[in-house]
Amino acid sequence: MKLKGKVAIITGAGQGIGEATALKFAREGAALVICDMNDASVAKTVASCKELGAEAIGFSLNVTDRDALDSMVEDVVRRLGRIDVLVNNAGITRDARVEKMSVDEFDAVIDVNLKGVFNVTQSVLPTMVAQRSGVILNASSVVGIYGNFGQTNYAAAKFGVIGFTKTWARELGPKGIRVNAVAPGFIETSMLSSVPDNVLTRMCEQVPLKRLGRPEEIANVYAFLASDDASYVNGTVIEASGGLTL
Repeated sequence: MKLKGKVAIITGAGQGIGEATALKFAREGAALVICDMNDASVAKTVASCKELGAEAIGFSLNVTDRDALDSMVEDVVRRLGRIDVLVNNAGITRDARVEKMSVDEFDAVIDVNLKGVFNVTQSVLPTMVAQRSGVILNASSVVGIYGNFGQTNYAAAKFGVIGFTKTWARELGPKGIRVNAVAPGFIETSMLSSVPDNVLTRMCEQVPLKRLGRPEEIANVYAFLASDDASYVNGTVIEASGGLTL
């Protein structure tokens, strides 16, 4: 059990990659802090983690709400004693071509996908710095490396997350805190639920493995990076895309 004894906060853990990561961490022995905006999703993931034998608590909150985040962190430290891992997974999309994208669509994605990562990280840092240990894992995307049609806001946020990762790895490494990012490709999550079948087929054809990724495959990467197996991995961006960008 690679994460036994560790306390991990996962945002956006009510579904998709976040939920899969919570379940993977639970199997690896971590105590879980499940954060999401949807009460029912939080409860479901907490229950699933407990069924696997893990300690798990849940918080319904928005990563744009700094006061709620600070309160959550205070509660976690009081109840669980420490914070070892943060997975900044929460994210949204509001796609449109640049000439059609509204200011509200742009701001919403930047607020959640970029500023939200800053907010949660800054909230947990005093605890990690005091411990002289911690792991911060940021969700980027292949879109944050290569851009994508119709995703000005999303690409900007995911490029920015990589900038956070590189900068924080330099700043926090001397304090015993590792920071890395994962850049998934096309993954079978609710974000793709509205994509027509013919488009999904074309997406699969672009991937050398000829299929979409599974949330569990991204969770496995997060579990590696969170564990002591990755103790000398810092400031990296691991692309998990089935070779999409080759």
